[in-house]
Amino acid sequence: MTTALRSLGSDGRLLFATRFIRLFAYGALSVVLVLYLVGLGLSESETGLLLTSTLLGDTLVSLYLTTQADRIGRRRMLIVGAGLMGAAGVAFAFTNRMWLLVIAGTIGVISPSGQEVGPFLPIEQAALSQVVPNRVRTEAFAWYTLAGSLATAFGALAAGTWTHALQTSWAPVDSYRAVVVLYALLGVALALMFSAASPAVEAGASDRQVGDRSMFARFSGIDRSHRVVLKLSGLFALDSFGGGFVIQSFAAYWFYLRFGVDPRTLGTLFFAANVFAGISALVASRLASRIGLINTMVVTHLPSNILLMLIPLMPTLPLAALMLLLRFSISQMDVPTRQSYTMAVVAPEERSAASGITGVARTTGAALSPLFAGLLFSRPSMIDAPFFIAGTLKIAYDLLLFRAFKALEPPEEVGL
Repeated sequence: MTTALRSLGSDGRLLFATRFIRLFAYGALSVVLVLYLVGLGLSESETGLLLTSTLLGDTLVSLYLTTQADRIGRRRMLIVGAGLMGAAGVAFAFTNRMWLLVIAGTIGVISPSGQEVGPFLPIEQAALSQVVPNRVRTEAFAWYTLAGSLATAFGALAAGTWTHALQTSWAPVDSYRAVVVLYALLGVALALMFSAASPAVEAGASDRQVGDRSMFARFSGIDRSHRVVLKLSGLFALDSFGGGFVIQSFAAYWFYLRFGVDPRTLGTLFFAANVFAGISALVASRLASRIGLINTMVVTHLPSNILLMLIPLMPTLPLAALMLLLRFSISQMDVPTRQSYTMAVVAPEERSAASGITGVARTTGAALSPLFAGLLFSRPSMIDAPFFIAGTLKIAYDLLLFRAFKALEPPEEVGL
């Protein structure tokens, strides 16, 4: 067992467990969500609108819960987030009215991408940064990323296999609904798990003091680190806006439209993709210890975006799947390094808020693009365009990030 894992303690292990269960639910839902919504009678453009409203709602929920978590209580906010996740799952499972789905998606927590949404990740990151030493922080985040990637992978595999088996006797839309019900139940399970966290996950007294800080600092929780956080937030929003064109739900739907891939094969494909992504996170921590966090983020992300744009150019399913798997094998290497870098370059007492604000920026960026992606998918001649748009925007992010932050080193990298 590595030093990072040994340093977790009971609360750290609990945070790893809740991330695994949450990402399992997200991964399962992402494989069937667009198929389910189209099966309910929604058009592709309506589905894109719904997913955009869902992610925008998650943004607002996250902004409030994460910036207030240190004051009101991290555990309480995590329980609230889990409750909203369960409630959204129930609503999606038992109604097909567009306006009710929009309300449920806006207020609740639904992940159409298979990736983190809601308040969970920022609050957990802040808590995790407290329980591990700086020297193993990146490695701890790498294992944390691996846990999430494996969970997403197993969720995708389980959903694909389960719905395929159910469709021997159930209508397809009913098999997809079963996954949505499971999503709701896992939200309830998360609420129970978060309630078992100890007071050690809460912010210390010094983190909650506001003193004579400005109104902006009191609202956002950011004071000394505001310039760094705002720059990172803008760049992260650009990256997520690009990625939102090819979220896992739409990527799965693209394989269905282009090659007629069934849910079981989709589940297997995205299982493998997310396993590769998780393993790459461990490689990222070792690479970062040699060349630095920013360099690792850029040199691994650039080629992954080129591979993304190659997917729709492939003439056969095996070649398209190969490009997807190669892309996933390096695309997530920037995740633990990005998380660790953010925690390193902001003031310790502002980590929870910084993680929340940058996370909200990412969610905001990702929330806008499904609307446009849905419009593109509604036109058969344009279903490849989201891949090219996403790759171009994400390459621009890489270049701008390197230019803006290459000179700002984390404390542990000074002299590297």
